[in-house]
Amino acid sequence: MFDDYLTWKPFFEVVPIEDVDCHEISELHGLRFPRQWSEAEFQDLLSQKNVFGFIARQTNAFFSKPLGGFVLSREAGGEAEILTVAVAEKFGRQGLGWRLMQAAVREAIARGADGMFLEVEAENKPAVGLYGKLGFAKVAERPAYYLGADGRRTAALVMSRDLR
Repeated sequence: MFDDYLTWKPFFEVVPIEDVDCHEISELHGLRFPRQWSEAEFQDLLSQKNVFGFIARQTNAFFSKPLGGFVLSREAGGEAEILTVAVAEKFGRQGLGWRLMQAAVREAIARGADGMFLEVEAENKPAVGLYGKLGFAKVAERPAYYLGADGRRTAALVMSRDLR
């Protein structure tokens, strides 16, 4: 029995974001990015018909259902964009980013998008690797695009994927 406890792993369900999730999403965003988007900013985005997103919520937790991560996207004119995506540090490297991105891709296709793009900090090797495995390829680079908490500027990679 004790051995089972040591090998216990969290399970997550990926479901559409609701307004009630915006507070937690904002908090997680603040832990993962230098500039936190507010709860109101997330609510404003989600009020737009072309914006959609998903959360990964732990289903086998004992007392609560912690937020494992989220993705927010939008579709317009046949093209989708990943606005932001984050996975809680303690749940990293467990496939949540993959599952969230797959949900966003499926929804973008269902909404009629032919392609999807995103921007990612060039130095964020785990994210760049994930996006590459998902079929995204670098199409441009924006030097000194991101401003880190330490005041240092880093490049952004613009990556794109065909959805047809």
